Amino acid sequence: MAARKGGVSLRERPHNGGRNDGILSRISTTISQSPIVFQGKRTACKAAFVAKKLLRSTGKAAWIAGTTFLILSVPLIIEMDREQQLNELELQQASLLGTSQK
Repeated sequence: MAARKGGVSLRERPHNGGRNDGILSRISTTISQSPIVFQGKRTACKAAFVAKKLLRSTGKAAWIAGTTFLILSVPLIIEMDREQQLNELELQQASLLGTSQK
């Protein structure tokens, strides 16, 4: 074999560990290993982490607000409804008995 200038030919040069991958595979590998893609993935992971924490804290706040409403407001609403029914019953009795309301 005669000595050549410029090193090894394309056939003798190993591609990605000796595999004969196509040019698209080599380009996609090069792009996926670029620092810009790495920073994008890292930023996406951080954004997902923050979104998860925000969603969890929002869920906790919703739980607290819901249980507080149930404990404080629902009994008040029930009592106000009872009071209204009692007033209506008294009005019905007064109209049946013929007494006047002041």
